[in-house]
Amino acid sequence: MEKRAECSLTEQVHIVMSEDINGAGRLFGGRLVEWIDEVAGIVGLRHSGHNVTTAAIENLQFKEGAYIGEIIVLIGRVVYTGRTSMEVRIDTYREELSGMRYPINRAYLTMVALDERDKPVPVPKLKIESETEKAEWEYALARRESRKKRQTEGFSQ
Repeated sequence: MEKRAECSLTEQVHIVMSEDINGAGRLFGGRLVEWIDEVAGIVGLRHSGHNVTTAAIENLQFKEGAYIGEIIVLIGRVVYTGRTSMEVRIDTYREELSGMRYPINRAYLTMVALDERDKPVPVPKLKIESETEKAEWEYALARRESRKKRQTEGFSQ
């Protein structure tokens, strides 16, 4: 069975509150990672129809800061599927009141689908429908090969 990326597309919105701020007055990176992981979990659940666990967070790029009172929008989607795993891309934006969005972070997470005994279970294949989706798939394959190489060199995923 194949599923479209659109079927698992997830958007989550937060407003940066005082409890989300670090000592430098910006959004605490750990809070953002928490939000990213939550969105990736929802994306994986929607795509696989199973509970999921985070196997890896990769390519986490902090591009800009965010500050108290700002609106933060996270958008996640599946960009690659293996047998039991999915790679999920999460783009994070700062949204102005005008509706204009500015990228502040991008992350890729590997999520593994689990059965009721917490054992990996097969996931639906991702149906590639556009050149952009095809390019994302190819980039995911390159990241996968890089992870495999790191493993053979003695690094974990």
